[in-house]
Amino acid sequence: MSGSNGTDDSHHEHDDARTENVGSSPESAREDEGASAPTERFEAVDPHRQVVEPKASDVPEPKASDVPEPKASDVPEPQVEAGAQPQANEPKTEAVAEPHTSGEARTEHENADQGRTDTADGPPTENVHPSEAPTAVIPVVASANRAPGDGPSAATDGLHRSPGEQSQGQAHPPQGDQPTRQMQAGPPPQGPPPVTPPPTGGPGGTGDGDEPGKSGSNLPRRTIALVVGGVVALLAVLYVADLAMSSGKVPRGVTVAGVEIGGMSLDAAEAELTEQLTPRLDTPVDVTAGDTQGQIVPSEAGIGIDWPATLDNVGSQPLNPFTRLASFFGSDEVGVVSTRDEVALAAAVEKAAAAAAHEPREGNIVFEEGTPVPVTPQPGQRLDVAVAGDVFAERWPFGDVSLPVESVDVTVTREGLDRALAEVAVPAVAQDLVVRGLDGAVGVLPRDAVGAVLSFVPDGSGGLEPQYDTEAAIGILAPQLAPSETEPKDARIVLDGGRPTIVPSETGEMVDWPVTLEKLPDLLKEEGDRSIDAVYEKAEPELTTEGAEKLGIKEVVAEYTTGGFEYASGVNIRLAAQEINGAIVEPGETFSFNDYTGPRGAAQGYIESGIIEAGRPGKAVGGGISQLATTLYNATYFAGMEDVEHTEHSYYISRYPAAREATIYDGAIDLKFRNPFDTGVLIQTIGTSSDITVRIWGTKTVDVQSITGNRTNYTSPNTITLPAGSSCIPSSGAQGFTVTDTRIVTDARTGAQISNTTRTVRYDPVPVVKCVSPEPEPRDEPEPSGGGDAAASGDAEADAPASAPAPAPQAPAEEPAPGGAEEE
Repeated sequence: MSGSNGTDDSHHEHDDARTENVGSSPESAREDEGASAPTERFEAVDPHRQVVEPKASDVPEPKASDVPEPKASDVPEPQVEAGAQPQANEPKTEAVAEPHTSGEARTEHENADQGRTDTADGPPTENVHPSEAPTAVIPVVASANRAPGDGPSAATDGLHRSPGEQSQGQAHPPQGDQPTRQMQAGPPPQGPPPVTPPPTGGPGGTGDGDEPGKSGSNLPRRTIALVVGGVVALLAVLYVADLAMSSGKVPRGVTVAGVEIGGMSLDAAEAELTEQLTPRLDTPVDVTAGDTQGQIVPSEAGIGIDWPATLDNVGSQPLNPFTRLASFFGSDEVGVVSTRDEVALAAAVEKAAAAAAHEPREGNIVFEEGTPVPVTPQPGQRLDVAVAGDVFAERWPFGDVSLPVESVDVTVTREGLDRALAEVAVPAVAQDLVVRGLDGAVGVLPRDAVGAVLSFVPDGSGGLEPQYDTEAAIGILAPQLAPSETEPKDARIVLDGGRPTIVPSETGEMVDWPVTLEKLPDLLKEEGDRSIDAVYEKAEPELTTEGAEKLGIKEVVAEYTTGGFEYASGVNIRLAAQEINGAIVEPGETFSFNDYTGPRGAAQGYIESGIIEAGRPGKAVGGGISQLATTLYNATYFAGMEDVEHTEHSYYISRYPAAREATIYDGAIDLKFRNPFDTGVLIQTIGTSSDITVRIWGTKTVDVQSITGNRTNYTSPNTITLPAGSSCIPSSGAQGFTVTDTRIVTDARTGAQISNTTRTVRYDPVPVVKCVSPEPEPRDEPEPSGGGDAAASGDAEADAPASAPAPAPQAPAEEPAPGGAEEE
């Protein structure tokens, strides 16, 4: 087809050839204006037809009635061009109308090889002016190979273009005033045919309802799908390749206690872990528990490594692609599975717990050189051993373990502490406290001594409550006011002229300190003068004159005398006798020999004398006092006193009555008796250089009789050989035996029997002691001094010279036996 579109010879390859479907509206045709759709194949006009340019005057005005209605049979069928295939965004015009300057309608058949011919018939166009020529309807045939949506619909029969529309669609618009030539195919149209709506998609649209006229704004769906599919395929290949290469190996990024084993084979991983972790079992691990630190050696705490369980925790290769991808950028710590000896672990953790635990320190106020100093409250802490053991067993491979601790709160707040400091402590030390006594005596509590009197305890509400120690204040003030006081004096019973005489008691006058210091808290807050007067009261003696008279101490109710002791023993006996002389035992009271005399050492004037040590004679300071104890026991025995505690010697001494004697030892063996009568008793002691007498004064109400049984069950002594020297006292020994004593108590007035008591005593034999010298000794040894009866009787004081030193005594049992110590 040839056509003239102007007076110039320029080729217009992109004439705006618009498809119009039969029956479509003009509005639909206008919607596709400006779309860059490829030019469809035009139906060619017979090349032998001559198109004459009509003149404007010859062209009649078309009427609507003259335009025949198009029929379906008039629309040529679209021809499929063999081998033709459309290309995206590259429109091709099958027939391009070229303008002729001569006015002849030149047509060029572009597709002659397809054997297509135009079938348009009708009268030739008359010579009319181009502006008055009717619009030509050009049938368009769609390509058979065009894909749906790639261009205008193949059903479009023709394109009705007005001159104005042509100018809008030209690639090269007409120059100047040159008229546009009219292409005509077939007879002149009788009216505008119906236009079909433009199809979606194609080169002129997005295929997705996008705005028309914006060609290539988005990629086609097929292209996007291909790209995405390619990427997915590539990732799948990489995933499979990575999975195949890592099969049988430890997952990537895995660490065990900080040891990287990711990507290793299981055997290599086990070897690496064994090499790295085994030494850690013997390496001390730093342990932190709250504010304390220490160390625990895992192996010593019963910790080991469970290798099978640890390697099982490593796991297998993950199948999740995202997990595998993440392993390139991070690590996965799986930890160590430990074996544990619960006993050893608990012991190690308890040791750490003991060091870590401390009680809370409550807020307090202390005084330093008279200045109150606040003590900041500090919470305590304690360790849960069970939980701490689990934590250590889990975290030890990392070399630093923080054990969980429980905090123990305090009750005193900082606000409460500051309040007690400002309101109580600081005013208390502002000045001295003065107590005025009689006769100008003055007692002063210095401000720097207030700390001994004032202290603080938590009040349970976050504050501190002051505590005032009145006894401490009395201890400071009382000695200063003692000269103003008069001590009371007990009534005394003295033996004047051989008879008891009562010395009257005296009433004293003493400071009533509880009353005097009743307002001590208020006094320590006074801002002005802190002076008060002491309050005095009468002080009665413990034993008044009337009380002494009621004791009924008027006659001797019993006495007993022993003798035969050597000089050193006599010194000690007389010292102890002076201590108990004049002692009064009131009704129901119990007398203790050791308590009454007190310590009996060298500081009190006692000297070394005979004792029984390890079942044989010996010497020690204070020895020999057992003779005073035996004398006192017999005096109270016959006075009817109640025996509370006494112990016989371990072996028999002939100067004492069998089964009726007592030993004593300072701090170990005591002699005690109780006064069972309604009247009191007084102890009188009379000592000479050869004997000691004890008298019991009181009111006689009973008579006492002693019956000594026969000796039985004799036992032979053992022989002891010792190195000769000052510590060895030789002895010929004596037999042991068993004996009884029966005491019968009767009423002194009526003779009626009150009690009958038998005591059985077993004495050990006195060992034979031989002192062996390293040098040969003469065959005829002189007999030891005091031998004969004294040696046979076991009288140690007769056997041992007074000047012989003795070894240090050992504390005896309450019932002396060989190995114990007792005074003779």
